[in-house]
Amino acid sequence: MGIKIVSTGSFLPNKVLTNFDLEKMVDTSDEWITTRTGIKERRISEEETTSDLAAKAALRALSEKNPEDVDLIVVATATPDAFFPSTACKVQSKLANKNAIAFDISAACTGFIYGLYIADSIMRTKGIDRALVIGAERFSKIVNWKDRTTCILFGDGAGATLLEKSNEEGILGFDLGADGAYGDLLNVPSVGSNEEFPFYIKMKGNEVFKVAVRTMVESSLRVLERTGISPNEIKLLIPHQANVRIIKAVAERLKVPNDRIFINVNKYGNTSAASIPIALDEAIKTGKLKKGDLVLLVAFGGGFTWGSCVLKV
Repeated sequence: MGIKIVSTGSFLPNKVLTNFDLEKMVDTSDEWITTRTGIKERRISEEETTSDLAAKAALRALSEKNPEDVDLIVVATATPDAFFPSTACKVQSKLANKNAIAFDISAACTGFIYGLYIADSIMRTKGIDRALVIGAERFSKIVNWKDRTTCILFGDGAGATLLEKSNEEGILGFDLGADGAYGDLLNVPSVGSNEEFPFYIKMKGNEVFKVAVRTMVESSLRVLERTGISPNEIKLLIPHQANVRIIKAVAERLKVPNDRIFINVNKYGNTSAASIPIALDEAIKTGKLKKGDLVLLVAFGGGFTWGSCVLKV
């Protein structure tokens, strides 16, 4: 018995915020943003909540399935609609599903890979046949639009994957990790802290870059070793879309050529837990990934958390 991703879906809000728009809001420029991040524009949700984004991505992943047949819904998000009920429960309601176990997880930008690991583990051991794993974020609500070092980076969106039991193995292996000692490098305080509202993203960019590249490379090498797969066998590397310098630094150390790296950060910015499932959906829909191809997913996020996964499409 194997577990396989049988379909994907994604949803991006309609509003596009370009670098030229940001020039009118903060002291920055299109050239500065593009050179340092590779980002040209990002999507901003004006009305859709995180659960709205997640549900719309899920419905696209379920276009040929009955939502009532989903047994498990895992939503990875750092920007839930509410402390409770969970975003996953809200998605369940919007899908008119009354049968699924539903819960959120918080692992920042690594959340989708953590979610895949959890769903895969439950399906292999607890008789669950079909699961939705969703990454969804509305980071536009937690960025300080007066802070030019962070507001240029993030966007909103959601990506979803439908997992099913299969005679063919599709999820080949994982590597996950965390080190809370790096927590102050990238964080958003909340009500349990001693910080004062409003709560905004805080980031020490140079330090984040160094740890991010190292942990993503090390995690990728470990999962490739565990699965017995060489970098040359990977059809496509889909990294967390943080910024293009991190992506290219990781690919260079893994010796993955440019034509086997998937990059869409230029269009959407950093969508945190949504970035990898959005990219995976786009890679499949545009034909960059075909049935039987091997893909390496790798991410890092606040915590610090990190993780990688090898899939067979």
